[in-house]
Amino acid sequence: MLIDGQPPGTAYGIDVNEKGEGAVTEQRLYQLIRQSKPIVDRQFEIEFLDSGVEVFAFTFG
Repeated sequence: MLIDGQPPGTAYGIDVNEKGEGAVTEQRLYQLIRQSKPIVDRQFEIEFLDSGVEVFAFTFG
């Protein structure tokens, strides 16, 4: 996962590390980003390395 083309660093969520690496282990909501203030518009990219992963919804806020 990348934020503005870079690994998330300190903005990583519970389910990924500072490099943006994580694993999908079950069907549930995953926290990928935890942005601290000030909150600004960002672009994020997610790449799945294995087949079979599906994304149904993203939540913000």
